[in-house]
Amino acid sequence: MSKMVVTVSLSVALIWSPVAYAASIKNRDSKDFKVNVVEGNATNVHVLRPSALLEGVCPKGCVIRLNDSEKDEYELKGSDVVSIEDGYLYYDGPPASAVPKAGDADQPSEPSAK
Repeated sequence: MSKMVVTVSLSVALIWSPVAYAASIKNRDSKDFKVNVVEGNATNVHVLRPSALLEGVCPKGCVIRLNDSEKDEYELKGSDVVSIEDGYLYYDGPPASAVPKAGDADQPSEPSAK
């Protein structure tokens, strides 16, 4: 019984991890980009090489600046999925957890016999 409780607890902890609700940024450009992540008064600086992925940022939302430009600020929510292309930040769509999995959609009903 105690093994089952531990297993269930670990499963819940993994499912509800903060990374699942944090934003991710993918560099789809052919050059490096300096990414400033501004959360409140704190700023974290990352360098994203081409094809690199930065995960687990902005769990509570933040402002993103590319290459120290204060003119181009992007506001992210904690679950946004974005990419850098041609020097701009683009929204890629809903977070993976919001996309229905195969088999989750309702099945069509059978026609009634008359």
